Amino acid sequence: MPEELHVRGHALVLGDSVDTDTIIPARFLHSTDPEYLASGVFGNTPEIRRRLDSLPRPVVIVAGKGFGYGSSREHAVIALRAAGVAAVVAESFHRIFYRNAVNNGLLVVESPRGLRGQVRDGDMIEIRASPLGTTIHVGGRVFKAPGLPEMVVRLLAAGGLRQVLRQLAARGHE
Repeated sequence: MPEELHVRGHALVLGDSVDTDTIIPARFLHSTDPEYLASGVFGNTPEIRRRLDSLPRPVVIVAGKGFGYGSSREHAVIALRAAGVAAVVAESFHRIFYRNAVNNGLLVVESPRGLRGQVRDGDMIEIRASPLGTTIHVGGRVFKAPGLPEMVVRLLAAGGLRQVLRQLAARGHE
């Protein structure tokens, strides 16, 4: 039976076209230290930052179309993870952000139509994702989304491609 990813978190609802500069402003990009990057998440959008800070961890971002466009750097994903974001559910993702998320162990799920309008900040969201399909539970409702490719599920379960490569490199030095 294929692996299943299971994430629970409190919703942070965002709109369309959340770019990587909104996620982590350029002034923070001189470092790759996760804690430092977390301190800059939504640094140019104080209202979003206040909402994020008010939520218990973990957080699941629920967004609209075009999440993660902009810079191809991995800083945005590293910053979100370090700030307590366990997953992003969006109507669509920019390809490089999606790939960076898989590389760094952040669950990204394409949102079923109508989900964002049914979610409020702080709602508890539970995601179960596998190659066979994805279910998103929120407020007693269940939304269905496409499954994830088996390799993506395996990589995310292992902490992302970067983690898998670190483990392989460590074995090579044994």
